[in-house]
Amino acid sequence: MDAAGQRAGVFLGGAFAQAPGTVNLVDSAVDLAHEVADAGVRTVWFGQASDYDAPQLAALVGRAEPRVHVGTSVVPMYPRHPLLLASAAKTAQAATAGRFRLGVGLGARNVLEPQFGLAYPPQIRHLREYLTALRPLLDGEDTVFEGETLTSRPVGSTAVAGASPAIPVLVAAMGPRALAAAGELADGTLPFLAGPRTLAERIVPAVTEAAAAAGRPAPQIVAGVPAVVTDDVATARDRVSAALGFYDSIPSYRKVVAAEGLSQAADLLVAGDEETVTTGLRRYLDAGATEIMLTHTDLFGQEERVRTWNVARRL
Repeated sequence: MDAAGQRAGVFLGGAFAQAPGTVNLVDSAVDLAHEVADAGVRTVWFGQASDYDAPQLAALVGRAEPRVHVGTSVVPMYPRHPLLLASAAKTAQAATAGRFRLGVGLGARNVLEPQFGLAYPPQIRHLREYLTALRPLLDGEDTVFEGETLTSRPVGSTAVAGASPAIPVLVAAMGPRALAAAGELADGTLPFLAGPRTLAERIVPAVTEAAAAAGRPAPQIVAGVPAVVTDDVATARDRVSAALGFYDSIPSYRKVVAAEGLSQAADLLVAGDEETVTTGLRRYLDAGATEIMLTHTDLFGQEERVRTWNVARRL
């Protein structure tokens, strides 16, 4: 079963990780992955924040639940060196018998720079250099890379037994220069809070044209969409608004929301009955997304989660 052939997957992020009463984070993630698989959905994504380590959690979950593919959405490249990230990704690929995808991103400078106390490098130059250094490392090669924003000089072999096939790399990109880099140097993109119009008019053409110009296969375009099947849309919107308010403070996300003609991130929530949510999600596929990543379902109870994941299965 090829993860790239799946139409929809589920993102598990801060809501499940910080849920009151959680006794063990890994156990909770595995339980949710079982629930996702029981609903017939075959991909689970994990975000990276300041608590758990996303590649490690993906590896543990993917090994415990062999019915699902796993991925990170996303690991900020800054300040994790490509040697370290490649090691984590190869370990996850071996642990899951080839069911891992690595999602990376530039991250938000106004969040990461004060958090780590390190100067943030020029973004697009760093993205291109990082992807160039990362790819051979993921393939177990010992290639030296020396750039303006990073240097990578492996000492000893970088090969990890069992880390096959080649790990797909997806970039959280929405601006034109980042999308060009994703198409040219990676396997696709993971846009979040980019609505159907923005996908169709900006994101899909940019990354597809860049991939074609570089002689690469058609890119994977995994659109992150906040969605829930519920009988109480007003309450759902309140919960998602609280969770997404953080993104309204980040310039890059404000731009992509505005490009859709909306005023705040929560306006992108797809909520309602099964038919309403199915129709809303299909707009993303019609806009050129190859997959949908349902986000923020972990804000809700089991009944609403399962109803939502059943819609994802039927996509």
